[in-house]
Amino acid sequence: MGFAYNSVINILRVPIMRKHDSVALAVVSLATIIILCGCVERKLTINTKPQGALVTLNDEEVGTSPVTVSFSWYGNYNVRISKEGYETLKTHRKLKEPWYDYFPFDFFAQVLSAKRIVDSYEWTFELTEKKQIGREELIQKAEELKENLR
Repeated sequence: MGFAYNSVINILRVPIMRKHDSVALAVVSLATIIILCGCVERKLTINTKPQGALVTLNDEEVGTSPVTVSFSWYGNYNVRISKEGYETLKTHRKLKEPWYDYFPFDFFAQVLSAKRIVDSYEWTFELTEKKQIGREELIQKAEELKENLR
């Protein structure tokens, strides 16, 4: 009988939530809901003419064109594109942030919005074929450089 009596007493001792515990639970629940709601997906697609060129963004190889990469920040990107038989292209491009990425709109668009936002950009680059310099032309240019050094 002692065991059953002690079990009932222990069940009845379940702590009752105090007011500040309820407030803390509500704040944590609200924060979790806010964090899990909105989402912005950012994508950049890089095309080249001709396709199949190696694409490098900010000194990091991202793949062969056409290639789509995710990005997390807007701003300047150093772009290098290379392909056998074509001149290597070195340039930079800027990704400009949309209006909803500025304060205070960013909070509402990225956190409070229940829908998923997909922010897509596309860049296209044209490569130029390498000139094949003949032996005679190369010798002539070397002679001109030699004369200019004198």
